[in-house]
Amino acid sequence: MKKIIAISISVIFVILISGILIYNYKISTPISQTAKDVSFVIKSGEGVKSISADLLAKGLIKSKLFFELYIWKNKFGSNLKAGEYVLSPSLSIKEIVRTLIAGNVASKEKTIKVIEGWNSKEIADYFETEGMFKSDDFLNLTGYPKIDYRENKTLMKPFDYSANYTFLTDKPSYRGLEGYLFPDTYRIYKEATPDSVIRKMLNNFDNKLTPELRAEIKKQGKTIYEIVTMASIIQKEVRNEKDMKIVSGIFWNRIKNKQALESCATLAYILGENKAQYSYEDTRIDSPYNCYMNRGLPPGPISNPGIEAITAAIYPEDTNYNYFLSSSETGETIYSRTFEEHVRNKAKYLR
Repeated sequence: MKKIIAISISVIFVILISGILIYNYKISTPISQTAKDVSFVIKSGEGVKSISADLLAKGLIKSKLFFELYIWKNKFGSNLKAGEYVLSPSLSIKEIVRTLIAGNVASKEKTIKVIEGWNSKEIADYFETEGMFKSDDFLNLTGYPKIDYRENKTLMKPFDYSANYTFLTDKPSYRGLEGYLFPDTYRIYKEATPDSVIRKMLNNFDNKLTPELRAEIKKQGKTIYEIVTMASIIQKEVRNEKDMKIVSGIFWNRIKNKQALESCATLAYILGENKAQYSYEDTRIDSPYNCYMNRGLPPGPISNPGIEAITAAIYPEDTNYNYFLSSSETGETIYSRTFEEHVRNKAKYLR
């Protein structure tokens, strides 16, 4: 009898723990990472059950149960504010509820789309163009591209966010946040400060770099900073996920074999100019970011990569390819195994 009771208690305990884990997963995980914004209205006096039904119908949540359970558990039922919102399936239940409680209605917000592969200066200029705040106010906090703040004493040192974000602990303190300003579509208050926007982007990075990805980086004996730096190059070199993984394999093999990466993306970062082909003189530019002149990774990221590029940097695909280029007409990635084949491909595909 005692054995049966003990087994029953163990089963109940396992079910309870499993239920807690499932609940936490359901309220913290969005339906989609890439879905478009959706207009959503809460009418004055509308109840939780009606709101949850509407959220489900709009494709913003997967389950009414977990939404209502989260509201009930936290006693938020009377805190949801009426109004018109712009929500996204890329928001978790917790984030949706936070928005509905804060009353962040559409009229107070604007949509900001940060493109994968933009560097910090391009992002800052975009915010200024959108009429949010000055580019320099943003860069004074994030740091300017390519700057080593040990050597540059004229610029204000960027703000240190590492106390709030563990993924920044292996980033050199004398480098800015290039690489960590996660590209995505954001809903941002029109009067948002540079600091609040930066934290929103860093929070997004923190969510996207899952514990599994961090564990794999550690297992490989790499740092997050190295992965983000590699991902930033991959992001600028090729367009789709499959090519990213192949190019990642080529680049990591070059590092393993103590070869120069010879990435044209690093030349574009130095020059601030994209070219179909770079001259011999371009490849001789005196810069620590010149991956023709210097072996290994550059001193830091050259862009702000998306999750596909980051994942590719962590999980490279091993192939027999040693070289690649992007067709100047179609953008297709052309691979080759030998240098001679690569030279022929350059003559054929680069105009």
